[in-house]
Amino acid sequence: MYKKGWIALLLLPAQLLVAQKNSLTKFPEGYTPEEVGKRIAYRFINAKHALHAGKWISYPETFYWRGSLQYAALTKDAALLDSLEKKFQPLLTTESALLPIKNHVDLNMFGSLPLLLYQLTKNNKYRELGLPYADTQWIVPENGKPQEKAWDEKGYSWQTRLWIDDMYMITIVQTQAYKVTGDVKYIDRAAKEMVLYLDTLQRPNGLFYHAPDVPFYWGRGNGWMAAGMAELLRYLPAGNQYRPRIMEGYRKMMKSLKDFQTPAGTWNQLIDEKDSWAETSGSAMFTYALITGVKQKWLKEKEYAPVARKAWMALVPYVDEKGAVAEVCVGTNKKNDKQYYYDRPRSKGDYHGQAAYTWCVAALLEK
Repeated sequence: MYKKGWIALLLLPAQLLVAQKNSLTKFPEGYTPEEVGKRIAYRFINAKHALHAGKWISYPETFYWRGSLQYAALTKDAALLDSLEKKFQPLLTTESALLPIKNHVDLNMFGSLPLLLYQLTKNNKYRELGLPYADTQWIVPENGKPQEKAWDEKGYSWQTRLWIDDMYMITIVQTQAYKVTGDVKYIDRAAKEMVLYLDTLQRPNGLFYHAPDVPFYWGRGNGWMAAGMAELLRYLPAGNQYRPRIMEGYRKMMKSLKDFQTPAGTWNQLIDEKDSWAETSGSAMFTYALITGVKQKWLKEKEYAPVARKAWMALVPYVDEKGAVAEVCVGTNKKNDKQYYYDRPRSKGDYHGQAAYTWCVAALLEK
């Protein structure tokens, strides 16, 4: 008995090491990314379009679609992949009027969806549809405003507006264009844009104002920034001139998120306000950024894997049996009014939340 106990003590450090290593790979029944991802992704097949201004496919739908495709690819679910592609087909024919026009940061991001479809299917029609959305983000229209032309002259997108939301919208389409073409201009300009937003909006505590004139730490807004940096850093070449600055900003934010995580494991609608409510879409975006950082070894596993795991375990109970995510802040414009953020309506099944959860699922499933 003494001998067994002695052996157990010798094995304990190794067991702990394995437990730490598996902290983002082993989950109890009902909490695995395969289970959660399946519920959320399959929900999208028969979901209605969520239109921007009642006219075009919106960014929440675009990102929900992308996340579902990633889940299908990672789990080798051919039936789901086929269903998701078939859902896209009418946009090339009978629903072509729903294709977003190319004149706004919230619309050009759509190109990231056909560019992902191209990578999964190698069907060139998706490449041809997607690339113009990336290209026109850096081509000022003839009726461009003076401020838009000024941004362009400095090498930034004419769609620059210095809202933190932009740093996912711009990053995702430019990064996908880089992945498809190998042309470094796409990743370079996304990185330069990211540094502008970091220098303008990140505060000493690591968090971000919604905009220069809106000094509040809105959850999902910060989530867009966290996810955007993680997405960009995954593909930004090691020798890129902007990479050190972006990595610095990313790590600074992740440390702050670790400090502001609530005891329950989520983050609040206003991150630094303890009396604000737990909001799931921003929390899921932070979780995605943390999982990615641990897996890419940008963050210390021992320190940050438990933070990411705690967040995921807290987020899963918000998903019902039909795959709908609860406690999602509805679409939110900037406003220099703190109470405005407290009072934003909460929704269930809102695509902002559905999308962010699929990113977490993909990050957990990736090797």
